[in-house]
Amino acid sequence: MSSESLSNLLSEDRTFAPSISFASQANAQADMYEEAERDRLAFWEKQASNLYWHRKWDQVLDWKPPFAEWFVGGKINACYNALDRHVLEGRGNRVAFYFEGERGDTQVITYSELLTQVKKAANALLSIGIKDGDRVAIYMPMIPEAVIAMLACARIGATHSVVFGGFSAESLLARINDAEAKLVITADGGFRKGIAFGLKSIVDDALRGETTVQKVIVVKRTEQEVTMHSRDIWWHDFVDSQSDEHEAEPFDSEHSLFILYTSGTTAKPKGIHHTTGGYLTQAAFTHRNVFDLKPEKDIYWCTADVGWVTGHSYIVYGPLINGATQVMYEGTPDTPHKGRIFEMIEKYKVTILYTAPTLIRTWMKWGDEYPKKHNLSSLRLLGSVGEPI
Repeated sequence: MSSESLSNLLSEDRTFAPSISFASQANAQADMYEEAERDRLAFWEKQASNLYWHRKWDQVLDWKPPFAEWFVGGKINACYNALDRHVLEGRGNRVAFYFEGERGDTQVITYSELLTQVKKAANALLSIGIKDGDRVAIYMPMIPEAVIAMLACARIGATHSVVFGGFSAESLLARINDAEAKLVITADGGFRKGIAFGLKSIVDDALRGETTVQKVIVVKRTEQEVTMHSRDIWWHDFVDSQSDEHEAEPFDSEHSLFILYTSGTTAKPKGIHHTTGGYLTQAAFTHRNVFDLKPEKDIYWCTADVGWVTGHSYIVYGPLINGATQVMYEGTPDTPHKGRIFEMIEKYKVTILYTAPTLIRTWMKWGDEYPKKHNLSSLRLLGSVGEPI
């Protein structure tokens, strides 16, 4: 591609209006922008009212530059909003996730089933002394237990810090120590390009030195051999045996929900605290409106990893709060063939696909033959994130 062509792409300013029929039924209408501009605090108060609050706030925003506190005095639980509310309101049988592993293994998990698993995980964490304010590092492949671990932490007030499963032992250790994590939740490994890779071995390498970690919980995913130390516990022995009775505790709106670290490509990774009330309000609002979600009929798929903020906001918190049915995939888009994503779109009748420009460009390079082999007529909205296509 010539430098002139690249320059033209980077300065793209054309807009492409949706069809009249799409726009007429869209969640986001023109008057929404006018409403927000007219009174921004009233607008965000209205959006926050779509969540369940155990105690309503006294003040929408306390703004003391550079510090902002949203929904001051409000009490809320992120997990309750993602799961309990749907079950209590009769949506427990709705599918939360269609999970597909790279090898083709599948799970269908309803909101009720997901809530049961999260309650068990929450009780497991409490039984080993994890409590409100503790930090938990999560280092997992893209499997349902990653979401369960995040929501269990949120349920009991522990701050989770998810570390992308592709990071090295050194990168993992830096994030564990900076967050002062007491617990690591990991897996023996995962599958990528048809091969089982290790995660527990990387955790062991990371924890050779002095750390704040007291326990490691290990999900058995690949069944590869791993070394189990005295601090280590198998998820299937420990979590599955717990009670499925647990009441979600309300926390302050400004309670720390999670820490997510910057990539570290230009400087030392920086841990960014995300507090609960304001973050959940924004994540749920943007997910519902940007993707025009109709939870009763849409099948939504974000191809990101939960190790990134896109995965936090648009796989875990935003979609689940909005009652979405999602697809979750563990592996790479070209295993066992380059049409894997298109095959799954057809299989699950995906209506909303949210993916990265890098993958879109890869599909362009691979050619039309792969999408043309599959019926993609279910798709009605495509989302692209992070950079120009």
